[in-house]
Amino acid sequence: MRRAFLWFGLVLLLTPTVSAAPPQPHWVWGETVTDHEIRFFRRVINLPSRPRKAVLTVACDDQAIISVNDQAAGRNESWKSPTELNLTKFLQAGQNTLSLVARNEGTTAGILARLEVTLGDGAVQTLLSDADWETSSDAVTWVRVRDLGVHGTAPWGEVFKARTATPAETIKTLPGFQVELLRSAEPGEGSWISLAFDPKGRLWISPQGGEPLQRATLKDGKVESLQPVLTPARAAMGMLWAFDSLYLNGRGTNGLALYRLRDTDGDDTFDRCQALRSWKGDGGEHGPHGIVADGSHLYVLNGNFVEVPSDVLASSPVRGYADDVILPRMEDGNGFGNGRKPPGGYIVRMKPDGTATELFAAGQRNAYDLAFNEDGELFTFDSDMEWDWGQPWYRPTRLLHCFAGADHGYREGSAKWPSYYADSMPPVMDIGIGSPTGVASAMGAKFPVKYRRALYLMDWSYGRILAVHPEARGASYTGSMETFLQGRPLNVTDLAVGPDGALYFITGGRGTQSGLYRVVYTGKDPSLGMSNPDPLPSAARRTRTELGELARTDSPGAVDQAWQSLGSIDPTLRFAARVALERQPLSAWKDRALAETNAPAGLTALLALARYGAPADQAALLKALARWPLDSLSDELFLLKLRTIEVSVARHGLPDASLQKLAIDKLSRQFPGRSWPINRELSQLLVAFGAPDAVSKSLDLRDSAGTQQEALHYQTILRLAREGWTPPLRQRYFAWFHRRPKAIYPPDLIGWFHDVGLEPSNGASFDGFLKTSRQQAVAALTDSEKGELAGWITGSAVTNTPAQPVVAVARPPRVFVQEWKTDDLAGKLSGSTGVAARGRALYEQAQCATCHRLAGEGGAIGPDLTGAGARYSRLDLLRSLTEPSAVISEQYQSTLLTLKNGDSLAGRVTGESATVVAIVTDPIAGRSRDIPKADITGREDSPVSPMPEGILNSFTAEEILDLIAYLERQ
Repeated sequence: MRRAFLWFGLVLLLTPTVSAAPPQPHWVWGETVTDHEIRFFRRVINLPSRPRKAVLTVACDDQAIISVNDQAAGRNESWKSPTELNLTKFLQAGQNTLSLVARNEGTTAGILARLEVTLGDGAVQTLLSDADWETSSDAVTWVRVRDLGVHGTAPWGEVFKARTATPAETIKTLPGFQVELLRSAEPGEGSWISLAFDPKGRLWISPQGGEPLQRATLKDGKVESLQPVLTPARAAMGMLWAFDSLYLNGRGTNGLALYRLRDTDGDDTFDRCQALRSWKGDGGEHGPHGIVADGSHLYVLNGNFVEVPSDVLASSPVRGYADDVILPRMEDGNGFGNGRKPPGGYIVRMKPDGTATELFAAGQRNAYDLAFNEDGELFTFDSDMEWDWGQPWYRPTRLLHCFAGADHGYREGSAKWPSYYADSMPPVMDIGIGSPTGVASAMGAKFPVKYRRALYLMDWSYGRILAVHPEARGASYTGSMETFLQGRPLNVTDLAVGPDGALYFITGGRGTQSGLYRVVYTGKDPSLGMSNPDPLPSAARRTRTELGELARTDSPGAVDQAWQSLGSIDPTLRFAARVALERQPLSAWKDRALAETNAPAGLTALLALARYGAPADQAALLKALARWPLDSLSDELFLLKLRTIEVSVARHGLPDASLQKLAIDKLSRQFPGRSWPINRELSQLLVAFGAPDAVSKSLDLRDSAGTQQEALHYQTILRLAREGWTPPLRQRYFAWFHRRPKAIYPPDLIGWFHDVGLEPSNGASFDGFLKTSRQQAVAALTDSEKGELAGWITGSAVTNTPAQPVVAVARPPRVFVQEWKTDDLAGKLSGSTGVAARGRALYEQAQCATCHRLAGEGGAIGPDLTGAGARYSRLDLLRSLTEPSAVISEQYQSTLLTLKNGDSLAGRVTGESATVVAIVTDPIAGRSRDIPKADITGREDSPVSPMPEGILNSFTAEEILDLIAYLERQ
């Protein structure tokens, strides 16, 4: 039978799929059918380039072994369960041979095959089984196959019927609303991540991979046709029709960029593609994102792994950003985002042709989409850093109001700003845990007024769309929210209101099954036919907008105009006034800031001076702050004064000895203070200043803390304390690492987890941060101190209740069962399969927790599986187990380094300097290496997942189904 894998034959050039209803494969066999027959099939394929992706779907009555270029690729065990094989790694540019060895049992026999190939330029081409294939009974004499009929022919039926997205009837939504599933993505159409309506009412969809854009023609709320459209740009996480153009924020002929596609001759075909802005940085899930427009400008959102363009206008309202923390930040415990500088994610505003680009707003983490509300105000839904769960600097997903000059305070590692910092624009509201994707306003929807005025936020991780009802509050907003709809799984990615007044949304991402859905209102709310009331004019918002214009240029009278709002009771106006003031020449307002007697105005102006003054201004600034004793200030102004000192020290260093001593004296009298935020800032300042009692007071607060987050804050900052230590205090500090109290979480964190049906837990970087904190504290010791404290550092001197001995449970060694492929089990996933209770034990036996976190327990080498059932179908979960390299999230992707000596090194890059790359080569053992950059000749993303293949080969089919059932319910 080996001869069957060495054939050569007719060359077939694959042809593009251009029809909404592509040709179907045919069942084929030899002239006769014999029981127990072995038959060979072949097809030679000529490819113009190495494919970006190639997927073969095959069904055989009764069994088939598939190979490509003499390499075994997989098998199909039954025509009732077609096999889907990823052939990407087998195919090459030029001639390739696809071979099948089929076995028949009984009186009917047939082979059915479809190969979808995505080429390097994104073109999708298709090979189907048909009468041009060749067959042989002995692999020597070859003849054309006999055509038994098109796909769907009896007795087999539609065995290639496409997988379906989550049924609409299983999706829960609010009373009066109805969800319809219009279409499920079929093979070759990709996993969908963004959508946009064109002026003709057609819906455009972008897959995440290299597949073409899809254009849906809708009629009466149904999909009349779905047609692939080849364009020079694709893989767009942001897509917008505006200014007679289709804008795509993704990849194309010019690499990572914002592209503008136009039809200039009116033939409904793009004839111009222009890269308006090239992006430097990462093109993955933390890369280029959403696009919106007002009447004259584009607003483009980028994630925190895309660098701010070097040519943004000098008039940009966001500028002068820094970490601005008084103690050095700790980098992420797992290396994600390490070394990246502010401002994090950002929004740029530009003209329709991409010129006049300014940095409009910044300080998001990794917001995916943005939208204007009916007032013309811009909002985004920012992601949390879920690896920070349980840490004092954790910030949940948040609805952000984005206006000119807004900085929302995202910084990497432990440097994230709390929302009460006066130089950080706080959120409209905290949402909770999740993975934000699409954001949309419902203006134009045929919904009741309440829901037309809402903003809709999509959470990919937990399969929900939230309706947020903004309420004006001064120059910004507050709001309330409710779950609009939810499904399991419901991997939502983008949404928009259609011309018919319905809300359309898609699912997909990371290779998961996609679907197009439509939401309509069928209830009887009396406001359904009413027009929206005109937006209420807001003097505060108008003033904030005027201040935003002042933040773009220095102009006569700007200082006086900004000063009118520096003392406002509205913190948003104070924020905008400070940004406008900072734009003006320092000489025009410095003396006025130092002389101001009104507390809110004076403290806000001094914060501006701390940010934009020179080191020589620090002494005068600190003396001016003394005008307002801390005892006389409200909590808000108390924190503003402390923040001003922190920024001054962060930017200009510690003051001279006399001022430092004075600051210690005044701040120590207030510590401990009357609230957790005040104690947080006082403790940092006193540690930075070297206050002699900061250590003992902070340890007391740590040990009496009401939550884990508070305790961790004091433990973290004390790693940097240099003064005030005694041997007992050192022992007390290090002992905590070994007998840490049980976690007590704050009520809001508990509520965010409960909102998605989970119990609170610590994030994937939690242990890494603790390890780093301990290492840095040890590094600060002298050699003699290390010797004296050795038992406390290692834990051997820590007295505690002896732990119960762990009794190992003997388990019989597992033996090889089968080399499992996805399609070996795909046909068994329907209906109620698997027992979750048994699956939990199998999760442990498969040692999944070595690499994966679940409910706060386990490793951080692979994705967190908490809530997996809300975003992954059973088939997605199965494929992730059997094909771990098919889809790799950038958070867990290894980097492949090629060295001068010819060696290759794969691992996760956790740090980088001008001369060295730090790479973890064995994450389980914690082994890492520092590689000199001079020794590196190449660097690329590794196509191989850190998760090894064949991890389930010692499990039975029933056990794998039990494991999937367990994961599905998480």
